[in-house]
Amino acid sequence: MAKKNFKNIELPPKYTPKNTEPYMCPEHLAYFYQLLNTQREELLSDHDSVLSDVRMAEKNEIAGVGDEQDQASAEQEITLNLRLSERNSKLLQKINAAIERIENGTYGYSILSGDEIGLQRMLARPLATMTIEEQEEYEQKHK
Repeated sequence: MAKKNFKNIELPPKYTPKNTEPYMCPEHLAYFYQLLNTQREELLSDHDSVLSDVRMAEKNEIAGVGDEQDQASAEQEITLNLRLSERNSKLLQKINAAIERIENGTYGYSILSGDEIGLQRMLARPLATMTIEEQEEYEQKHK
């Protein structure tokens, strides 16, 4: 029997992976693949919007639009938008890495031990790369 390609699976509306299904079966992979791709598309769309806002604020600042208070607000908005853009870029990298793990068959398994991360954890945090125990130990070491 040919293995199902998770990219071609059409999931029922409101499908959620269940513990009664085999761990990271094609349906689970399809669910997370679609979820992460949706998040990636939203981030890319937001990224363009944020950069557009930064460019507009910079133009207004260069043109000297408004008084000193307006210009200070504009600078603050530029800084905030740049931070948001940087945060989104890091999140986008994590999403792309998760999609790559789905494609190479390592998604849902710890990058340290290879153990199952667990379906409930993956549903709560689709970008998880370690089991809860490994994550806690990592955080303790890097405080």
